[in-house]
Order: sequence, then C-alpha cells, then structure tokens
Amino acid sequence: MNAMQAVRSILFVCHGNICRSPTAEGVMRAKLRAAGLEGKVRVDSAGTHGYHVGEAPDERSAAAAARRGYDLSALRARQVHAADFSSFDLILAADHDNLAVLRQRCPEALRSRLHLMLELVAPGCDVPDPYYGGSRGFEHVLDMLESGCDAWLARIGGERDAAAGGEGLPETGNSC
Repeated sequence: MNAMQAVRSILFVCHGNICRSPTAEGVMRAKLRAAGLEGKVRVDSAGTHGYHVGEAPDERSAAAAARRGYDLSALRARQVHAADFSSFDLILAADHDNLAVLRQRCPEALRSRLHLMLELVAPGCDVPDPYYGGSRGFEHVLDMLESGCDAWLARIGGERDAAAGGEGLPETGNSC
C-alpha cells in the first residue's frame, strides 16, 4: 500500500460474511465515527463464498458486538464481486485461506490491495472462525478485530499525515 495513496474504502472479507467480516465492518464503522472520519472512508464486508447471501450476521456475533456497542443489525451477507477489487482501496481478509481465494480472483495489478486483517498487529496471524465454537470465541474475535481496526485506522491516519507532509505511524507488535 502506497503511503501517498489515501484509503477511501475498505472491504473486510471472511468465508461466509456472517461472523468475522461483518463484525470487523461494524467495529471499523464505529471507530471511524469516533475518529471523525464517518463518511470519509467507505466500509463494507463480503464473503468469498455465497452460502449466506442476504442473511443477517450470526446471532452470536451480533450479540457479542452489541455488548460492546457495535450495531450489526443492518448488515446482510454478500459474496465478493469482481468489481470489488477495483472499487475498494484496501481489502482485508480474515485468514490465509480467504486471502488465497482473493488472490486467485483478483487481477494481478490490484493484488497490492489485499492484506490480512491482523497484518499490522500480528503479522501472519489469522482471525479464527468462531462459528463452531462457544461464546468465548466470539469475544476473542472481537478483541482481535478491535486491535486490528485500531491499527488500520492509525495507518489510514498516518497515510493522511504523510500525504499532508507529516510522518506516518510506526508498525505495531507481532504476537497473536
């Protein structure tokens, strides 16, 4: 990602778009609002697979998010479309498997837009899929996504600072 290229749009991607990616979308929307950037950065989520198209986020994801003040009620699952690769500046995959699917589908010239959600806080680490686990898994995923969104928001702020002649922000730690 070029530091001089301002991020105006972010797409969060997981497998079915009912747990991790809609939660990440909800977290980032709230963080952008708190940072005064609402309406300046477009945020969406999608799945690499179309199993749940049109469905609301998993009830457990929505409940865990709501306990922390994130509203996922308006979100509906959709599948990644070919146009997403050119219309989003930053495409963040929840894990290596979904990143591999995105790399296969993405035109080579746009692959620099593809990253892992936790790349800035825990390089090489995946956001685990909580779907088959208990409620503790959804809380753990929220912890990870809050950290990841904070780091990406700081990077976006750093890019805006760099474009204005400021210094950007340093990389963060790397433990899962």
